[in-house]
Amino acid sequence: MPKEGKKRGRRGEKKRKLEQSDEEIEHTHKKHKHDKSHSHVESTAPADFVPLENGQHQDNLETQDATSYSQPGEMPFYGMLDEEEQEYFKRADEMLELNDFANAEDRSIFLANVYKEAEGKELKLANSQSCSRLMERLIRLSTADQLKGLFGKFSTHFLHLVQHRFASHCCEALFIQGAPVVTAEMLAPPFQSTGEEPIPSMESLFLQAIHELEEFLGYLLTDKFASHTLRVLLVVLSGQPLEQSASKSMIQSKKKEHITVHSSNELTLEQRKVPESFLAALQDFISKCVSGLDTTYIRALASHPSGNPTIQLLLQLELTQFGKQKAKDENSIIHKLLPDDPITPENDSGKFINGMLYDSVGSRLLETIIEHAPGKTFKSIYRQMFKGKLGTLSKNDTASYVVSKILIRLSKDDLADAVQEFCPQIQLLVDRNRTVVIKTLIERCAVRSVDPTPIATAIEAAYSGPKGFEITHLLRLNKTGSAAPSTDPAYTDSPTSNKPNTKDPEKLHGSLLAQTMLTIPGPTSDLIFDSLAQLGTPLSISLAKDSTASRTIQAALSAPIASVIFRRKMIQQFYGHIGELALDPSASRVIDAIWAGTNGLAFIRERIAEELAENEAALRESFVGRAVWRNWRMDLYKRKRHDWVLESRKSAGDGGGFLAFPETELVVDMGKENRHMSAIDKARLKHARDKGKGEGEW
Repeated sequence: MPKEGKKRGRRGEKKRKLEQSDEEIEHTHKKHKHDKSHSHVESTAPADFVPLENGQHQDNLETQDATSYSQPGEMPFYGMLDEEEQEYFKRADEMLELNDFANAEDRSIFLANVYKEAEGKELKLANSQSCSRLMERLIRLSTADQLKGLFGKFSTHFLHLVQHRFASHCCEALFIQGAPVVTAEMLAPPFQSTGEEPIPSMESLFLQAIHELEEFLGYLLTDKFASHTLRVLLVVLSGQPLEQSASKSMIQSKKKEHITVHSSNELTLEQRKVPESFLAALQDFISKCVSGLDTTYIRALASHPSGNPTIQLLLQLELTQFGKQKAKDENSIIHKLLPDDPITPENDSGKFINGMLYDSVGSRLLETIIEHAPGKTFKSIYRQMFKGKLGTLSKNDTASYVVSKILIRLSKDDLADAVQEFCPQIQLLVDRNRTVVIKTLIERCAVRSVDPTPIATAIEAAYSGPKGFEITHLLRLNKTGSAAPSTDPAYTDSPTSNKPNTKDPEKLHGSLLAQTMLTIPGPTSDLIFDSLAQLGTPLSISLAKDSTASRTIQAALSAPIASVIFRRKMIQQFYGHIGELALDPSASRVIDAIWAGTNGLAFIRERIAEELAENEAALRESFVGRAVWRNWRMDLYKRKRHDWVLESRKSAGDGGGFLAFPETELVVDMGKENRHMSAIDKARLKHARDKGKGEGEW
């Protein structure tokens, strides 16, 4: 019997590998990722950790999608632009990006011409990899009528556009730019001319777009591109500001390309009034998203990369827009996530919370629950799941962020207990660089009026050196990448240049902790003030030139609780190096902060101004140097020193003990005060007059 023909050697092996089915490759890849994620979790989580089963949840998602939700049909093909059209629209995009127009009128005419060329090609542009940027830029520069025209072109196609890699960004921009128009039309409805076709309101256009999507909301929740657009639409309906960092992180991907436009009237999605129809649509939107979902499926969304941010936003809006009592509704999201009452570590809700604690995706939903849950629900979760465990949980990189959210909501008594619980752990938290938790703990102590002395004592021990507490340990000055004087003129002449330091998150977190400590009077701020005052000139200059650590010095000099003695000692360490520091991109900001730091110290402010004047030539040749020269108003100092001194004293106030310039005492020649001047005051006045006559400036 003839044998089957087989190729031997490397070519045969390569062919057999290529013939392997896609399903086997995908199964192997998923299994590898699943095993890898579990090996990481097991190394950081405690023994009672119940992980979120990603594979099982994915099966749940697929089953639910197939049985409960209507799925859109195949994506239609809208055609492609020919080469001439692509070339034209690319050039138009470049011109709009460069804003190469004589005035706003010329740009408006150009936009009108681009719209004319794009007539009938809007869907092709939105789906084009090379030209979708132009469509997004056009949307951000469009008038209300032009936006309504695009809504009309996209109408009946929104379902497919929001799922497209490029067109989804155009839909996001259209919703964002259209939102303020809705608010404006609430105050002044669009004028309807008699006999003409009625102009649709922006409100009706939004509601029509929602109607196109509502049948498929459950499917779109986890779509890679549509889920982002749905979140934007949710925020628009709620009227909440898009500019908040918390909302932004839930709405936009970190990889999103930011399209820039040059427009004086560019709209931003700030807090807005929205019509009642929007709130009704939002409530209906949330209900349809989670209708038919059981607890198992909605918990599976907690570990889904696209579904998790959407559920976060839905939960936040549900509890903020419709009241905390919404949590009692059995069909609410939070009730479906945590149906057990009370929640204990033994029941399913407690196990779910414990599993989310150590999941890099799921923990973000737990943070949202902690932040927005009703007081009764939060207290139950805290007492049953977290009380007495915060110190241990804060050691974990993922769980520490949940701990920070818990600390924000603790009452004064519970926070005082947490302080006693954390203090023995602070050394270990410092070693693992969990300073975010320490920073939050100090902030909440200030808000709740809890004594922070035990925390200050623990921090002092954790960052101690031969001289006690050392700020250089907290700011990681000795780590590789600490600042050194830059000799490259590119770093002093460029307006946007930065130090060639490697970004170090540990240094950033240390600086943020130090700045937080400076805001609270008492032992925590005294640690920073005393250590900075004892640094000495070399270390002070090194800190000032470090792009991260210099912010601590700026905060210390401008802190309202900084004493005159500290500010004098700190500034005196820079004597003789003011010109050098003023030329450094980071240290120049310290020189600017010295202006505020010399309130009540007029003679020191003049000493700094004199050093700046001595380095005038070098400062004028440098971008950062010119900024310092301008901020200190050195042109006035050079031309009319007396006026500079007067304005300096006026801006500084008495500072609770302002030490004035001896040569600038203001007296009236024939006034009563002049007759009662002491001998030393008369000598100062004579000296000031003689000096003024010699310089020809009085």
